[in-house]
Amino acid sequence: MISGVFIHSHKGEVQLFRLYRADIRRSVSDLFRIHVVSNPDVRAPLHTFGSTTFFHIRHEDLYLVAVSKQNVSATLVFEFLHKFIEITCAYFGKLNEDVLHANYPVVYELLDEVMDFGYPQTTEIDALKLYIAQETINPDKLIRDSSRITNMATGKISWRKEGIKHKRNECFVDVIESLNLVISNKGTILKADVSGQIMVKSFLTGMPECRLGLNDKVLLEKPSESGKKSSSASVELDASNFHQCVRLGRFATDRTISFVPPDGDFELMRYRTVESIQLPFRVHTLVNEVGKTRVDYKIVIRATFGSRLAASDVVLNIPTPPNTAKAACRVSPGGGKARFKAGENCIVWKIGRFQGQAEYTFTASADLTATTAGKTVWSRPPVVAKFQVPQFAASGLHVRFLQVKEPQLLYETIKWVRYNTRAGVCEYRI
Repeated sequence: MISGVFIHSHKGEVQLFRLYRADIRRSVSDLFRIHVVSNPDVRAPLHTFGSTTFFHIRHEDLYLVAVSKQNVSATLVFEFLHKFIEITCAYFGKLNEDVLHANYPVVYELLDEVMDFGYPQTTEIDALKLYIAQETINPDKLIRDSSRITNMATGKISWRKEGIKHKRNECFVDVIESLNLVISNKGTILKADVSGQIMVKSFLTGMPECRLGLNDKVLLEKPSESGKKSSSASVELDASNFHQCVRLGRFATDRTISFVPPDGDFELMRYRTVESIQLPFRVHTLVNEVGKTRVDYKIVIRATFGSRLAASDVVLNIPTPPNTAKAACRVSPGGGKARFKAGENCIVWKIGRFQGQAEYTFTASADLTATTAGKTVWSRPPVVAKFQVPQFAASGLHVRFLQVKEPQLLYETIKWVRYNTRAGVCEYRI
């Protein structure tokens, strides 16, 4: 497995390292510094020099590097590196060179605990915080908690400790989606996909059993006892990944997400879909080049979601030719503000609040200056949109039910479900 872990600065200097096997030495870090850090053309995250393979990721001003002499799973190694960043950020708030210098002892302790002889071991933050802390630990308390620590590290539920108590039992579920979109100048959808995640924040006492039901296609279009399919709206998920707390056997049987949640924030599920995507906005663009001295614009944007919802922070970056001298912009009433930015070769149209079913029109006239490169054809970059729409799911995914049961305590739980769709890469060609 992994022979060693190195953390380099952005200049290639080794900040700290830990060797887990005797088949490498510290000097192997020079290969990474010479062939990767010093070469600006190198972008691949995996490199093999002789019989030694380097896996690296860049975070802030650091390189996190795992070294192996064996044929290991690249996915597992990269997952470990990302998990280690998550652990250190949970301890220190962020991870960069300054934070690393101020917390060398704790980082070394973490490297010793998360891996044993090159095999990842305990990576659960709650379990690590029981015996690796930044403040002084009472030895008597550590002895009393030793059996609980062992159970967390080796038991079935390593992500949650026993004895958790909350005065107010609440569970928040956030469905956050990122919409990626490419639309042709004729309004044809060339590409559309949604990458989503279900984030859960739980403040629940004891060891609660949670069940979450979604309107995914496999569940709702399964034939009923009468032989008819469900008429409810459904979503077909192309790919999905779950937190380790989810019982995958239960999900395979009845498509219900059953889990014992960690305490606090965690990502329950990540998914992707390309079917039946609901576009929150329709954008029609008309760009007309009037000779070599002027470009006229007319852009109409309409919200397709319900009138009870409202989008926020809607921004359209409208490209202009590089030789644009000035641009006169006009927007319809209530349509925000538009301003020409010469340094960015674009007009920025901002709408702070966009009510559902509303429609706004933008017109502009850009004056061009004569240049020696006037023969160069303007490439017409696309209009790039940014937005977020609360309580709207572009994929159509919805939480049908959320059940929380604690067999021992039988308390009432306050549940919250929220949705938010954001723009990933949304381009409208002109």
